[in-house]
Amino acid sequence: MTFDPDRVQTITFDSYSTLVDVDAAVRALADHVADPEPISTLWRLRSLEYTLVANHVDAYQPFYEMNRDALQYALEVFDADVTEAERDEVLAVYHELDVFDDVRDGIERLREGGYDCYVVSNGDPDMLSSMIDHADIGDLLEDAISADEVETYKPAADLYRHAAGRTGTPIDEIVHVTAGWYDVMGAKHAGMQGAWVDRKGRPWEPVAGEPDLTIERFHDLAAELGV
Repeated sequence: MTFDPDRVQTITFDSYSTLVDVDAAVRALADHVADPEPISTLWRLRSLEYTLVANHVDAYQPFYEMNRDALQYALEVFDADVTEAERDEVLAVYHELDVFDDVRDGIERLREGGYDCYVVSNGDPDMLSSMIDHADIGDLLEDAISADEVETYKPAADLYRHAAGRTGTPIDEIVHVTAGWYDVMGAKHAGMQGAWVDRKGRPWEPVAGEPDLTIERFHDLAAELGV
């Protein structure tokens, strides 16, 4: 499908890897283990897989707990000598992740163009609140919508439909902006347009369709919307 700017009334943003850089987790791990890369990779993979499995077997836990369990598993796989306190110190990085440099100016430009902006995330409410505060974008957002509100994770359609209801916008008049390919496809399946933020120049995943729009920075979306 081709992106249709005339349909867009509301913009929703994913959080992690879209607004803020999760690579800080690797740097936090580096303070405790000699080789953080494989642990971080497995941690992120399991964190995502746990949410997907939870959707299908009714095993919902808040994302902070899912993320903690995924990190613990990754540490055990690589026999990392990390205490529980040190593990929690690494997890705490998620409350203070670095914001990408185009985020504030980009969202501000979209707001000035007349678009209401929201966050829609797997993160639980406390995580999202601290992320938004640390990124200093609370004044630009109408609200943050968490998977915790419906106890269902992306890419399940129920979360995107819930988000549309919370924004008061018909679902087909929302564009969801995210760095996660599965998040793009979940939003599109639910009825939104999906804009993929490709910050790292990676190929698109060859499954289940394509994004309506691919951008490198939020300013690219603003340009597509004519603001």
